[in-house]
Amino acid sequence: MTKRSSPLLPMEYSDEVAAAKARGAPIVALESTIITHGMPYPGNLDMARSVEAIIREEGAVPATIAVIHGVLHIGLDDAKLEALAKTEGAMKLSRADLAFAIAERRTGATTVAATMIAAARAGISVFATGGIGGVHRGAEESFDISADLDELARTGVIVVCAGAKAILDIAKTLEVLETRGVPVVTYDSEIFPAFWSRDSGIKSPLMLNSPAAIANFQKMRELLGIDGGMLVANPVPEENEIPREEMEIYITRALDNAASDEVSGKAVTPYLLDNLFHMTEGRSLETNIALVENNARLAAEIAVALSAS
Repeated sequence: MTKRSSPLLPMEYSDEVAAAKARGAPIVALESTIITHGMPYPGNLDMARSVEAIIREEGAVPATIAVIHGVLHIGLDDAKLEALAKTEGAMKLSRADLAFAIAERRTGATTVAATMIAAARAGISVFATGGIGGVHRGAEESFDISADLDELARTGVIVVCAGAKAILDIAKTLEVLETRGVPVVTYDSEIFPAFWSRDSGIKSPLMLNSPAAIANFQKMRELLGIDGGMLVANPVPEENEIPREEMEIYITRALDNAASDEVSGKAVTPYLLDNLFHMTEGRSLETNIALVENNARLAAEIAVALSAS
């Protein structure tokens, strides 16, 4: 039985999330595009269950967010999680079309931007994902810049990721975040990570080495009345990374393929990820799963630290 939050907005909390909210327990939001668009069934379901289990092990409650038949779900029970993992043709929802999917009673998975909006609406302040979107390579001609960056500037949620996706222009992505006033903190490293790789070659704007320090930083932002989110970049574990030099070879080839096939818009990222999966013989996906699990653990630790402060 889910809990309806409002007679106007069709938004429902799972029993687990509703109970956590009632007792003031720490909660970590999770996106759902990695389930519907990141990998095939049943691997996507295994990954989703694993990430949720890690969050529970660290003392927090997971809240996977998705729109199902026009209802915004904050937390999915296992049956709904499995049904979503089997869903074909789900929309990929960002700020522009989240309300459209709800109004038209569609089913869709939330990207970083849409998950941030839903999390903030539900009073959840920490969100774990794989990597954020950003400025695409060649954006000076295509103007292809992810809505994630503006969302980070306006929505007060801590986003834990493994950096911007390495298929992007990371230097320009960081420049846009700086312009928008978004604090970028790399966890326990002075070098900003590049998703599959621990080292992007770019120095991180800020560095903190404990979940408590990150929670304290956020508290100071709130006391100063500073709006917007915080980006926490968490390098993939060393044993799981693919070195940047190696990944750049694959990324260049994948970008060339995308240009040849005239892929654009929302189709670019899944197209590139599929190319990279085959070029790396599955290693990119294995690393992706490892970094998502690593981010979930840190996000739960931050949520617990926030609730204790």
